[in-house]
Amino acid sequence: MTVGPKTNCNRLALPQVTLCAATSVNVKATMCALEVSLAQIDFAACKLFTDALVKASHPNISIVPIERLGSSAAYSEFLLSQMVDHVETSHCLVAQWDGHVIDAGRWRPEFLDYDYIGASWPQFDDGKDVGNGGFSLRSRRLMEACREPQFLRSHPEDVAIGRENRNWLEEVGLRFAPRVVADLFSTERGGDLQVSFGYHGSWLMPQVIGVDAFWPLYGTLDDRGTVRHDFAAILKQIARGPGGWRRALRLIADQATHGMVGR
Repeated sequence: MTVGPKTNCNRLALPQVTLCAATSVNVKATMCALEVSLAQIDFAACKLFTDALVKASHPNISIVPIERLGSSAAYSEFLLSQMVDHVETSHCLVAQWDGHVIDAGRWRPEFLDYDYIGASWPQFDDGKDVGNGGFSLRSRRLMEACREPQFLRSHPEDVAIGRENRNWLEEVGLRFAPRVVADLFSTERGGDLQVSFGYHGSWLMPQVIGVDAFWPLYGTLDDRGTVRHDFAAILKQIARGPGGWRRALRLIADQATHGMVGR
């Protein structure tokens, strides 16, 4: 069953939340992801941190100039040490080009009771399974804690928060959502697109927005290597339907010629 992000539902107001994204690549696709979320929700602010010389595609998106993020590790460092300086609200909703709100009607006020929520990680069974940072809700308190000397910053930033430093973060009073709440908040490797508020993962995009919408969005990517990890799942989905074989050949050619570069 195809799931599509809603655009005509009653608008949700989240004055406690700033919607944020940071990138030096796939900027157009990132703005599209922000637009999908803005179509359903009134945030306190929406900020795109980038070195790209671009004009905001939506009147509510503020472009915040930063130094180039030349690698995924640089992205992690920016989120852990710098983004908090630009967030004035109690919480920040982090998005990337391949993740956004699915249905604002699935928002739960209790999400704001937690300092960190991201899609669950089903590969872990030790209780440190929340979670993915690509579509995540984090409090200012948590973001400030990530700059403390006791916090051991590392890459990727969501593993640094959700696993490597989770014990210390909880010791100083920060709350992680339990897995059942994380699955209602977002879908990635775990969760269910039919019930979650949002999602993260390029392999899920053909289901969420539809193949015909995903394909032109994919065409805007300047870093097509970002879909390489889930190439097989995407290939299978886009190959279906009229003209699917042409798209499949294009995807195969792209992945053969485009190297991985940093987010």
